[in-house]
Amino acid sequence: MSIRNLTVYSDFLDKITDQKINIKNKIMQNTKARANIYALISRVLLQELDEDMLNIIKSDENILDFFPTLKEWKPLNEESDNKLLEEYLNPDFVNLSLLHLIPYETFYTREDQKIETGGANPVTDIYSAYNFMVDYEVSRTVSSDHIGIELEFMHHLVEAELKALEDNNKDAVDELRNVQKEFLNKHLLQWAPMYLINVKYEARTPLYYDVADLALEFILNDNEYLVKELSH
Repeated sequence: MSIRNLTVYSDFLDKITDQKINIKNKIMQNTKARANIYALISRVLLQELDEDMLNIIKSDENILDFFPTLKEWKPLNEESDNKLLEEYLNPDFVNLSLLHLIPYETFYTREDQKIETGGANPVTDIYSAYNFMVDYEVSRTVSSDHIGIELEFMHHLVEAELKALEDNNKDAVDELRNVQKEFLNKHLLQWAPMYLINVKYEARTPLYYDVADLALEFILNDNEYLVKELSH
């Protein structure tokens, strides 16, 4: 091979390498974004907001872009944080999560509409298999199939996928994506859309309307993304 041909071949290899690096960087960015969205919707749907979480939402334009109705809501910038929490947001959370709607999988999937609070809960085994522990004191839930916890588990899996990507462990990446797709299809997608549609209908504040809209669209789109990635 001539020197010129060697140079051309070297340039070609450099371009291929750059393309691979760019593809990997894009995948890493997508995975970080997915993890962040799961963390956000999990937190908002799991518990009432505190002042710290409210300030994070109010001060982060990227988050507010996910909540367009909230972003245009006048009380968000006109009322004190304490009033927003005590008179608007937290009463709405109680209404949507404790009084009028039930945010637990087994309520929707069992014929008797009872919440399975014991070891027979359908998510227990998969949580254990991937070292995900539910702290009931912190979450203040009665069962591990609360929508906020199931979304937190998805965040846990995507974070593990991100670590596998950083380590160039393709087998682990594929396994974790398969588990995510399985969990979405066997659990969240079996019931969460019904709950989230009801939240949109019942919400009295823009925050919970927007988070239900975001969560519904995101889990459907994320399932499509996983199917596409696993088909490669």
